[in-house]
Amino acid sequence: MWWPHTRVAAHQAGRLHFFGQHARLVGSTAFAAYLRPLRKIEWVVYSKRPFGGPETVLAYLSRYTHRVAISNSRLISFDDAGVTFKWKDYRIDGRDRYKVMTLATDEFIRRFLIHVLPSRFHRIRHYGLFASAKRADNITQARQLLNAPAPQNESGDAAPADEPKTLSHSCPCCGGRMIIIETFERGSAPRHQPTAPMIAIRIDTS
Repeated sequence: MWWPHTRVAAHQAGRLHFFGQHARLVGSTAFAAYLRPLRKIEWVVYSKRPFGGPETVLAYLSRYTHRVAISNSRLISFDDAGVTFKWKDYRIDGRDRYKVMTLATDEFIRRFLIHVLPSRFHRIRHYGLFASAKRADNITQARQLLNAPAPQNESGDAAPADEPKTLSHSCPCCGGRMIIIETFERGSAPRHQPTAPMIAIRIDTS
C-alpha cells in the first residue's frame, strides 16, 4: 500500500503509468482529485483480541505453515503398483467429490516434491491475485496495466527453432508449463499419438 504523499512524489517523477479508463489520471489536477478522498481515510489497521485467545490464532496458522502436501489420513495403500490415496474434486458437489487415485511411485514423489519450499520459506495462503484458478490471467493483466516487461527465461536467450513452444500460461490442473506438441485446424484429427496412456493430473493440498 502506497500512502498518498508517496504516490504524489511518484506521479511527479513520472514513475506512474495509466491505461484504459484511468488514462485521465496522467494530469496532475485529475490525479490530485483522485487522491483527495484517500486523505480523509484514517489508515489504521483495526485489530482486536481473538475470542479464543492467542492459542486459537497459532493453531489456525499452524495448519498452513506446518502442513504437508498430503496428510497420512489420505494415504490408502502402497505396493508395486504405486501409491493409492484419496483426493477431493472441488468442481463437484456432494459425496461424489471424494475420489481415489493411484500413481506410480516416482510420479507420486515428483508431485509431492513440488510442494517442498526452499529452506527458511513457509507457505501461508495464496490471496489476492494468486487466490483463484485464473491467477495466470490476473498476473498477465497486472503486467499490462503496470507496463512491465514480460518475464524471460533464465538464460535470456531465445529458444531454438526446433524446440517445442511453451505457452504463456501454466496448466490449470498441475501448475506445470504447457508445451505445444501440434497445431491443427478445427474439424481435423490430430496426427500426434501419445506414447503412453494419458492420466488426468489433479493436485489437492487440502
